[in-house]
Formats: sequence, structure tokens, C-alpha cells
Amino acid sequence: QVQLAESGGGSVQAGGSLRLSCAASGRTFGTYIRGWFRQAPGKEREFVARITWSGGTTYYADSVTGRFSISRDNAKNTVYLQMNSLKPEDTGLYYCAAGSTNSDHSLLYEYWGQGTQVTVSS
Repeated sequence: QVQLAESGGGSVQAGGSLRLSCAASGRTFGTYIRGWFRQAPGKEREFVARITWSGGTTYYADSVTGRFSISRDNAKNTVYLQMNSLKPEDTGLYYCAAGSTNSDHSLLYEYWGQGTQVTVSS
């Protein structure tokens, strides 16, 4: 049974920072992609960032490039999302995911966490 568990969400003012964590259990992800997605109320789930588990190559949505940073700890089977210079439009439910295809399409990800809420006030 694969489980992904997010933590680190919260409420911050614009310009602040948060660090999200996603711990995996149940299997290792040696050749998988680990990603972060977010969903705001009334909007579709959107890609935020992803990282290849083996080589550590990173990809970002244009809207977060330069502000967010994704990283991994292989030993802990955990991926992180450091979010700086947060904006009100970053508000949403943030999900971590794991998949075997290097893509920003949420449908291609096989495993999902329950989500952690991030709220940014102006």
C-alpha cells in the first residue's frame, strides 16, 4: 500500500514563506517522478513543480519559477516544496503525487496525497 502524506501547510501573509513536505511509505520511487499540484476553489488542479527521483532534475510552472523550489531526500523518501515570496494567488490545496511519466499532467500521476491547505492573505 503506497501512501503519500503532506505536511507544512498553513496561513501566511503575502511575501511570506512556507515549506511543504511529502513523505512516502509503502514503496521506493527509484525511477518515479514526484510532483506538487495545487487546486484553488472553483478551479482545476494545476501543476506546480516536479522532480525526477533518480537524477533530481526539476521543472516548474511559470507562475512559481524563481519563487518555489522542489527538492528531495532519497534516504527519507521525502520531497519538499520551499515556497517563498508567496502571493494571494498561491492559495489552494496543495497535493503531492508520484508517477512513472515525466509530465505536468495530473492524470498521469498514479499516487496522491490527501493535500495540505496553503492560504496567503494580502
